[in-house]
Amino acid sequence: MNDWPEGWSDDNRRGNRYGQGSAGEQPESARSMPHVQRRPAPPRQRPIPQQPGGYDNGGPQYDSGYNTGQVYGGGNAGGQGNGHGGGQGGGGYTQGRPAPDWRRRIKIGALSLVVVVLGVSIGTYFWADSKLKREVDLSKVIERPEGGDGTNYLIVGSDSREGMTAEDKKKLHTGSAEGKRTDSMMILHDGSNGPTLISLPRDSNVEIPSFKGSDSGKLYPGRGRFTKLNAAYATDGPELLVRTVEFNTGLRIDHYCEIGFGGFAKIVDAIGGVELDIPKAFKDKKSGADFQAGKQTLNGEQSLAFVRTRYAFAEADLARTKNQQKFLAALASQTATPATILNPFKLYPTMGAGLDTLIVDKDMSLWSLSQMFFAMKDVTGGDGKSMNMPISGFSGGNVVWDKAKVKQLVEQLKNDEKVTVTEN
Repeated sequence: MNDWPEGWSDDNRRGNRYGQGSAGEQPESARSMPHVQRRPAPPRQRPIPQQPGGYDNGGPQYDSGYNTGQVYGGGNAGGQGNGHGGGQGGGGYTQGRPAPDWRRRIKIGALSLVVVVLGVSIGTYFWADSKLKREVDLSKVIERPEGGDGTNYLIVGSDSREGMTAEDKKKLHTGSAEGKRTDSMMILHDGSNGPTLISLPRDSNVEIPSFKGSDSGKLYPGRGRFTKLNAAYATDGPELLVRTVEFNTGLRIDHYCEIGFGGFAKIVDAIGGVELDIPKAFKDKKSGADFQAGKQTLNGEQSLAFVRTRYAFAEADLARTKNQQKFLAALASQTATPATILNPFKLYPTMGAGLDTLIVDKDMSLWSLSQMFFAMKDVTGGDGKSMNMPISGFSGGNVVWDKAKVKQLVEQLKNDEKVTVTEN
């Protein structure tokens, strides 16, 4: 039985195809296709890829191996998704990109900051350490007294004009004297009862003891000679000055620190000046001082004139030492502020200005130097005390110390006790 439409044969089925000719001898004529009504196409839906081995409407799924980069939830038995992909048979999907790990990012950021700060700190330390001039050898000082509690610094302001041009000398009213002499001397004791700053008048009447030459190593015997304290420095420099202070007080000096005129003025200018309250106007032609009473900001030139003036006061050198203490405490207080320490454009010029002319002993570390600096700051902050060495009178124009009070003061410093001795 032929199941093909009437007039069709197997030959027709095999050969009468479009583009391949027909089985008949006549050319193929146009054919009309029967009209087939098409159903409207269903709306296009986004295909939902299935996981291998899954089922959709109960049938096995085909895995094409194509990955769209998204992770989808599985379909339910009816092919319907729950929109979230988290429930059983859910058809929803979630984004594959993981949420940022903020805790990890914060840890990495904090670690990076620590590394940067540590690197800058280490670099600053070696930079500052390389600038320190460790030129004073306290091991050359002979017959030293026993040490006590706390740390004792001998702070010296010299009239050194090293590195100053002729214009600088004229501007700062320093003159052009050769060499250098001590212009101010102070003992700073830093202990558990707060710092104590004691000025030693340059005209103090002291005995020059036996000493070993700092350069020659030769031993010079004591001759019982009394002279001004600053003469010791002029005779054989810092080592003999330390030896003389220790011999006349009985207090051991742990560290020595000296700064010249030029460095002092540069430090003040680097921090933008020092604010000071001057109770009474004064003028001094020799130092270049010309101040009105009241609160004012002093630049480097004015600051140097302020701490050097003595001829404008009835108490001369004793009044000057008071002004030196007042100024140095204010300088330390206004330098050790976040505005300076955290500002590299202020910190490095300030440190550079001071370290360029600072001379210290061979055992002075940057840590010891910073401790000295902050102890001076505490003097003006109310945690310390400042005073002149107690005096009993004058001899030939020289200041004579009160031996009983000096002995009591030294004992309090050695034992790191609260200082109760007064200068008068």
